[in-house]
Amino acid sequence: MSELPTNTPKISRRKFGKVSATAASAAFGFQFIPSAAWGNLTKPTLVAIGAGGKGKADTAGCEAAGFQIVGLVDVVDAKKLTGEAANNRRLKSVLEVRERYNDVPFWTDYREMISEMEGKVDAVTVTTPDHHHFHASAMAMKAGMHIYCQKPLTHGIWEARMLAQIAAETGVKTQMGNQAHAEDHMRRCVELIRAGVIGQVRDVHIWTNRPIWSQGFAKAPAKQKVPEWIDWKQWVGPAAHVDYNENIAPFSWRGWWEYGTGALGDMACHIMDMPHWALMPGAPKNVTAEQSGATDISPPINSKITWEFEPNQYTHSRGVRFNWYDGYLDAKFDPKTWKLVKGSEEYNHPSAEVLDGRPFDDYGCVIIGEKGKMFFHRHEENWVINPSTAVDGFTWPAKSIPRATNQENYDEFYDAVVGNVVKCQSNFDHAGPFTETILLGVIAQRSPNEKLEWDAEKMEIKGKPELKKYIQRKYSKGWKYKV
Repeated sequence: MSELPTNTPKISRRKFGKVSATAASAAFGFQFIPSAAWGNLTKPTLVAIGAGGKGKADTAGCEAAGFQIVGLVDVVDAKKLTGEAANNRRLKSVLEVRERYNDVPFWTDYREMISEMEGKVDAVTVTTPDHHHFHASAMAMKAGMHIYCQKPLTHGIWEARMLAQIAAETGVKTQMGNQAHAEDHMRRCVELIRAGVIGQVRDVHIWTNRPIWSQGFAKAPAKQKVPEWIDWKQWVGPAAHVDYNENIAPFSWRGWWEYGTGALGDMACHIMDMPHWALMPGAPKNVTAEQSGATDISPPINSKITWEFEPNQYTHSRGVRFNWYDGYLDAKFDPKTWKLVKGSEEYNHPSAEVLDGRPFDDYGCVIIGEKGKMFFHRHEENWVINPSTAVDGFTWPAKSIPRATNQENYDEFYDAVVGNVVKCQSNFDHAGPFTETILLGVIAQRSPNEKLEWDAEKMEIKGKPELKKYIQRKYSKGWKYKV
């Protein structure tokens, strides 16, 4: 763009986008024009699929990065909220987003939005329950829209494989929402592990105190009348039907196999991210789950998962094991309050030997190599190597991973969309296989105390055809999707 004459008042990029959008609305009858059509003089346009809770943060983060928000999608029509629902913290967040962007179109069905906005919008965020991630992302990518999708990337392994395939075929920019992936200290630790700061790695231990929501129940709560403010049929979408109850949505869906993926699906994309990225172990050979409190419809109250991988240049000659721990050890599900009740504050975690007697937080990880251990927390920059002598004589490597603007994954997504960077580091080519590994652990939770042998090429668990339904699920009527 040419420079403004010296006697012309300067207009900020943010204000210029708003002025241009207003002019476009007037000239085209509220028709949105993607930024590419303007020669990138306006902001790239974005529609948020999922406006409340984490959706509020994703929408605000993308706007702050430089996107223009031109539409909202949510099954909750917050302007219809009444009574106690109007004071629910999570539901109120949907209303706050609606009020902030009160001049943009609103839909309860993202399929309608994608159909109407194809060719008119640059990007979307997908911040929905897990069981909608695949359909929303696949449809939007095929409509040419760049995708920022929350973790886990999908509800099932086949879905993760297909999203990576569609991303490659369409060439759109993609990003999974494991936010700390953009932080400098994570990228630096990836570089250090690959450079051999603790030697070849043989074991990784990762833990979280979650679930903190209802989990381990054996039957659905009693049917309640569907409130006017929620499109319940759309909320259920491609999954199996369940009658509405406030103990399912807006929050506790994570504790349902049909809609969420439990503590493992929720947190592993965050906590396992750094060591998995650093070691690039490929597909696991096998996975085993030990657990307590699981039922046919709900994930376990606590569990330990172990994946085994073949050796590579960064790992021990026998390969590497990833060990996952979640949940409070003596928690019980209380059907009267529909909550987990903890008998104590002790949650599942690695042994004192693994931790070297160090105190531990609600979540974290330990990477064990031949020369020592790295203690890492995704939101703390003071990572530790023990013993400290492991770094004696170590040659500190140069930076090899591009750094994200402002250490923000929303900024990295924006930079990819406008062409400032080639790709996001947590793009679907990376996030797809990572999510597959995590979801294989979710399947192990549904077949506990068995070592499941994984054939990644065939996308099957050897000798276990009965588990195929968890790899590629069947969709409800009207939601079948052919890639």
